[in-house]
Amino acid sequence: MASTHNPIFLMARWISLYPTYKFQQLIKVEGLVSILKVLLLFLLSFNPGYADDVLAQITTHLVKAEITQGVFQQEKRLKILRKPLQSTGTFTYHQSKGVIWKTLTPVASLLLVNDTRLLSGQGELAVPAAFGKVFAAMLGGDLKQLSDGFSITGSDKKTAWQLELKPKDELLQKMISFIVLSGDNELRSLEIQETGGNSTHIKFTQITHPAQLTRTQEADFEHLSP
Repeated sequence: MASTHNPIFLMARWISLYPTYKFQQLIKVEGLVSILKVLLLFLLSFNPGYADDVLAQITTHLVKAEITQGVFQQEKRLKILRKPLQSTGTFTYHQSKGVIWKTLTPVASLLLVNDTRLLSGQGELAVPAAFGKVFAAMLGGDLKQLSDGFSITGSDKKTAWQLELKPKDELLQKMISFIVLSGDNELRSLEIQETGGNSTHIKFTQITHPAQLTRTQEADFEHLSP
């Protein structure tokens, strides 16, 4: 079963609450290829000059590869709990096949995402097709795509960078205060701060870029085949 605290699952749920007709209008906008961008397709536009400059600088540092894989450590802090909920697992991003997000502890679960489908232990979640491109901007090294959906501030110190993303849409502002991405030549950290006081912090480690998928990874992606 997929954990309801999984950030991808929650983002998909948030998207499913948004009026379908608005998604139909907005998915026509050119270049909608990132998880965070898709999450905020309906945001108001902002002055892109500064953000484009920062993103362009950061993008030059990032590794761009067909396959990105690694380990994640996730900490979810809920206001009603004194101790955070912790989980660990692995992720695999493939440029054309999608994403494998496999939680190993404390409870095993699996999320599979591609251009048209999101599958979990709870079945197939009904979300816009564009949501399947969730990690293209982050794990695919294409951060400049974020400028279509966020008010962005950030810094680039050559060996380390950080971006803060704030939603402008009133609906999403009720759920998310800000998102922070940080890294070096890879994305190393993702933080989601919710308006209710809950937060999620994910660290990405042991990142590699193999030349090909393993048999197990190929088998997982097969579940997404038509």
